[in-house]
This record gives sequence, C-alpha cells and structure tokens, in this order.
Amino acid sequence: MITIHPQAIVSPKARIADNVRIGAFSFIDDDVEIGESTDIRSHVILSNGTRIGKESIIYPGAVIGSEPQDLKFKGEPTLAIIGDRTVVRECVTVNRGTSHSGKAIVGNDCLLMAYCHVAHDCVVGNHVIISNVSQLAGHVTIGDWAILGGMVKVVQFCTVGAHAMVGADVKVTKDVPPFTLIGRNPARIESINKVGLRRRGFSNETIQKIDDFFTMVYFSNYNVSDGIAAYYDAVPEPCPEVLQCIEFIRTSKKGTIIA
Repeated sequence: MITIHPQAIVSPKARIADNVRIGAFSFIDDDVEIGESTDIRSHVILSNGTRIGKESIIYPGAVIGSEPQDLKFKGEPTLAIIGDRTVVRECVTVNRGTSHSGKAIVGNDCLLMAYCHVAHDCVVGNHVIISNVSQLAGHVTIGDWAILGGMVKVVQFCTVGAHAMVGADVKVTKDVPPFTLIGRNPARIESINKVGLRRRGFSNETIQKIDDFFTMVYFSNYNVSDGIAAYYDAVPEPCPEVLQCIEFIRTSKKGTIIA
C-alpha cells in the first residue's frame, strides 16, 4: 500500500512502487520513480528526472533532481539517481546530470548527512558516507566505502578512491588514492586508513602490503613514478589491492595528493 499525506503534492504521472510513504508538504514531479518501501519524509522535493531505489529514506528539506548549477545546461532531460537503502538527511541537494554524462548517481547503502551537496555528473559509489555540509563539485567520483568528514570540499573532476577517508574541513584539489587517510590543508596523505580496512575485513597481511607500498611511493625519497618502479623491483608480483593503487595513480588525470 502507498501512503501519501493529504497535504503532499504528488503527480499522477510519478511511478511509485508498493509500500512507499510520502510525508506532508512534499512535492513529487511527473518524471519521478520511487522504489518499494522507500520513506519520503515531509517537505521533500523530487524534481523531474529523479530515480529513488528501494528501502531508502529521504529526510525533510532534501531537494533531489533539480537543474544543474552549470551555465552549459540547456534544459536537456537528465537524471539524478539514488540507490537502494540509502539515507539522505536534512537539506541535502543532489542535482541532475548534464549532457556530459546524462546523470548524477548516488549508490546503494550510502549516508549523506545534513546539508551535503552532490553536483551534476557526480558518481558516488556504494557504502559511502558523506558527513555534514560537505560539498561535491561537478564531475566528482567517490569510490566504494569512502568516507568524507564534515565540511569537506571536493573540486570538480576529482576522484576519491575506494576505502579512503578524508578528514573534516579538508579541501580536495587532486585525486585521493584508495585506502588512504587524508588530512590537513593543503591536503596530504597522513597514512593508510588502517582502522577502516580492519573494520571491513581486510587481513593484517594485506593491510601491511598496502602500507609498505605507500611508504615506498609517498614517504621515501622518490617521486611517485620512481617509487612505483622501486616497489616493483622489491615486489615483482604485487597483491591485487596494491595493483589497484598503482592503476589509480597511473590513470589519474589531475594527479594525486602527496604526503
């Protein structure tokens, strides 16, 4: 059964699955899809192009699917996609994509805390936590299991790698390698995210291999390319997690944050 408060405005064209709840004073536009058992609280705006997965919760004041804040946008039909079991807290904004990619995406099992902004063409992976008042500019990519502290600013086209953690109030202007712990301003690699990796079931052996890699590449007297070469000399067959880091560094278009 769908439960819609009598003071909500819901377009008859919206596609709403079973067991959805929509609170008072929320506005649901024509081209909106809401998955099964999702809870839309009061004063939520879901604009055209919004797609919400199942079992998600959208808190009061959130605005999803509004037009991109990009002067190149000409009104083309695009999407803002929220995955399954994702929690969007108070006053979060998620803009639609532009013609560049056609969509902005927030994955499954994410938590977007109050007053966060996800701009056009962003891709936020699964199990991501973005803390209060953090802001993603356009075309940002956030890898699975990454965590952003409060008031983090991520510049456009930057990528934050999987399992990385960025400390509060850090400004990210270059790519953040996977598994790292980022702090200070200007942003620096402090270490690897050992506590997070242990919580997610990485073995002590794997964590040590990742730590050895970053120690050689970023905390020794090498530039990054020479550090990778030196690591290959020492470890001809790196583990999959280290290979993931090497691929990330080598394909980074903005360059990576350094230690």
